[in-house]
Amino acid sequence: MKNETVNYPEITNERYRLNYHITAPAGWMNDPNGFCFYKGYYHIFYQHHPESVEWGPMHWGHSRSKDLVNWERLPIALFPGDKEDKDGCFSGSAIVKDDRLYLIYTGHNLKDENDPDSYWQNQNLAFSDDGINFQKYAGNPVISIPPADNADDFRDPKIWYKNGKYYIVIGSKNEVGLGRVVMYSSENLEHWDYLGPIATAKSVDSEGFVWECPDLFEIDGQDVLIMSPQGIKADELKYRNFFQTGYLIGKFDEDTHTLNHGEFTELDFGHDFYATQSMLTPDGRRVVFGWMDMWESPIPEQQDGWAGALTFPRELSMKDGKLLMTPVREIEKLRKKVLLEVIKPEQNTISFKAPTKSFEYLANFDGQNDVSVKVQDSERKSLLELNYRAVTGKVTLQKYNDDLLRETNITVSGQMDIHLLMDNSSAELFVNNGEACFSERVYDEKELTIETSSGSTNYDIKIYELGGEM
Repeated sequence: MKNETVNYPEITNERYRLNYHITAPAGWMNDPNGFCFYKGYYHIFYQHHPESVEWGPMHWGHSRSKDLVNWERLPIALFPGDKEDKDGCFSGSAIVKDDRLYLIYTGHNLKDENDPDSYWQNQNLAFSDDGINFQKYAGNPVISIPPADNADDFRDPKIWYKNGKYYIVIGSKNEVGLGRVVMYSSENLEHWDYLGPIATAKSVDSEGFVWECPDLFEIDGQDVLIMSPQGIKADELKYRNFFQTGYLIGKFDEDTHTLNHGEFTELDFGHDFYATQSMLTPDGRRVVFGWMDMWESPIPEQQDGWAGALTFPRELSMKDGKLLMTPVREIEKLRKKVLLEVIKPEQNTISFKAPTKSFEYLANFDGQNDVSVKVQDSERKSLLELNYRAVTGKVTLQKYNDDLLRETNITVSGQMDIHLLMDNSSAELFVNNGEACFSERVYDEKELTIETSSGSTNYDIKIYELGGEM
């Protein structure tokens, strides 16, 4: 039987605690879940193990905001331990129906308590009339078993409503070990009809053995499937993460329920970006969160009583067949004061010692010149180094604790911008209006210096101190 009391670990050190990013009060967190707008608030839930800094039986942590940038922590929304989710309330999504907020999530159940790799998964509902207190549906599970040709992996439902029906896509793996996304439809949220796989990996090496956290939506007249595959093999300087998050663009066939799509493309090229979830805001923007960490990577804050964070929310847009990401415009509300403003300096290199680790760096450059932005600590140790090469259009990122470059190409016409968000233990870089993005956890307790270099003095920089309410 579920236990709705928790004993959080003690936060023993604040050195890496983030200022304006969503984190749990203590304990472990990973994937964003249930991103929605309900009764005047944006709601974001997340995978949460409240009693440990390690991954464990998943709960749903919960925060809400009126403006996407100032967040209020709320009580845990879902606890595992019932017959349909005895070993975890895994990822899912949210929808509003008849002024009631519904969550649809995966129940995780071990076949053998001593074998974490032996499990079965189903899909379940919970609901709330106030957006804070949730009750599980008495008829759970609403989808009890995966399709007949599926493996045990069957999780992370993403829901939407269209033309009088509800739809979900679910991440899975087929019986021969290829990652895929399957689709269901319903007229009432309670009874679901299987429509089949909408897309399947070509091979494990190229597209993965399981697809997690799928999200299907339309943007600028094109259909986009974002998902997080596991098992893709590194290809020269592509796919250098332990696990990727990327997308397929194409056209969804309403008759066959399949996505006719192009090649898999990474969405973020940094070390720490996984398991996205998006929503359409009331003003028509497609906004997305990701988990700002990575499986199998070191997470130093675990020794301080907590682990994990969400990215800053980002607006998605489409240009020339690419998905772009930029920080939501509401970031302006977090700007406390200008720390530096430089317009066409006399020298090619500007070095700035930041009085805080929570700041926003905005710079515009002549795209015909090479550019370098370095983040260093007070002992000149390099934490991050971003380089743009004008001749090739290549953007690379070197991180202090990894000898493998992250790399991509951009297409520059005239000006090229770099937008950097720093927090106490994170950095998010957006290059050329978000054509190239790099999400990073950065751990260093010393003061930071930002060094900007360009082949021309035709550039400008503005740095703001940032602060929010968490």
